[in-house]
Amino acid sequence: MFVELYEPVYLFMERGGDVLYGILGLIFVLWLLVLERVAYFTFVHKRSVKTAVQEWEARSERRSWHAHQVRQDLIGKLEHDLVANMTTIKMVIGMAPLFGLLGTVTGMIEVFDVMAFIGNGSPKAMASGISKATIPTMAGMVGALTGVFAQSLLERYINREKIHLEDQLTFDH
Repeated sequence: MFVELYEPVYLFMERGGDVLYGILGLIFVLWLLVLERVAYFTFVHKRSVKTAVQEWEARSERRSWHAHQVRQDLIGKLEHDLVANMTTIKMVIGMAPLFGLLGTVTGMIEVFDVMAFIGNGSPKAMASGISKATIPTMAGMVGALTGVFAQSLLERYINREKIHLEDQLTFDH
């Protein structure tokens, strides 16, 4: 089964050129960061919220200016932890199409080298360069699109959690 999957992937990577390995690494880093956020939301964030609510509920006085500052500090720390790595995720998403563009440029340089050496009468000779120009562009765009989808889901969850944080740390009981 793995042999059947390996050959098409190998051919795709070979036709895409060396830039495709860079895009593959970039997409791997992107999804590693996305999975880190999902693991944080699933395992760590809920415990942090529970600890913050317990700390807030343990206060005997919750209406003074000082109590409001403590509440804002608790919410601020939790919100800061929620958005960690989101800037890096956005940056990696933005880099994926740029890596694809780099593949386009290097592939077109290869096409022009072939045209200069053989002439433009041999489309077969130029096919390798054209593949190296188009496949990385497609891979970069697909990687960026999947990353934008994941980023959108993460941001929706973060915004919802921010609203819940303020609701859980109430002033009166």
